[in-house]
Amino acid sequence: MTASTEKRGSFSFATFSFSKFMFWAGIAFLYLPMLVLVVYSFNESRLVTVWAGFSTKWYFELFEDQQIMNAVWRSVEIAFCSATAAVILAIFASIVMVRIKKFRTRTLFTGSITAPLVMPDVIIGLSMLLLFVAMGQYIGWPAERGMLTVWIAHTTFCLAYSTVVISSRLMEMDRSIEEAALDLGANQLEAFVKITLPIIFPAILSAWLLSFTLSLDDVVIASFVTGPGATTLPIEVFSSVRLGVTPKINALATLIILAVIIVSLATWFATKRINDRMKQSMAN
Repeated sequence: MTASTEKRGSFSFATFSFSKFMFWAGIAFLYLPMLVLVVYSFNESRLVTVWAGFSTKWYFELFEDQQIMNAVWRSVEIAFCSATAAVILAIFASIVMVRIKKFRTRTLFTGSITAPLVMPDVIIGLSMLLLFVAMGQYIGWPAERGMLTVWIAHTTFCLAYSTVVISSRLMEMDRSIEEAALDLGANQLEAFVKITLPIIFPAILSAWLLSFTLSLDDVVIASFVTGPGATTLPIEVFSSVRLGVTPKINALATLIILAVIIVSLATWFATKRINDRMKQSMAN
């Protein structure tokens, strides 16, 4: 072995070790706080920083806390409706942005759809609040702020993220498949439902999950447009944490982490199966 070969071998080994160290350091930085939170959710003590033994009592107390459970279901309901509405609107917006190349207000349309991506949440929340107040004064609707106003506000800012995801997939799609279906006698609607929609479905699913997470996680915008009796889970947790973190909140966070892991794995598995089927059908 020559000196230059030894030098190259030594350099490759050093680079691999550094990359491995950075990988595990990144994993620890991201997931070690969550691991600590999960461990302390089983803490017997009421003090979250003092370990007093293993216990699952905080999980039972969590399910008996009707205020938190109502906030959980309310947030899930708002997130489900917001994600669904945002994805439906994003499909139409993506078709306009990708398929219709020339119309007079195309730049304005694209900018208005994607503007919430770079807009601070506090600006969106304040502007939505002023809009609802003005509409209530001039046309009498909405009479008060609640779940409906939170749903509208969340749909508005989730639309931008969903449109970016779906339009990116639509731009990468091979249009010759759709044109072949049109040549074989399918009309525009049949070609979209049977060809385009299955191809972009993984992007639609990703956009829905992203919108669901954004809506479920939002505190700032919801705090502006919510009203009495419509407190969402993030606002409820934020209010509780200001008075001191309790193991009950740790238990709730642990259950949310578990739900996210299950949904992420299910989505990955479903997307993989769809892509495998598409590759198999294309090969045949």
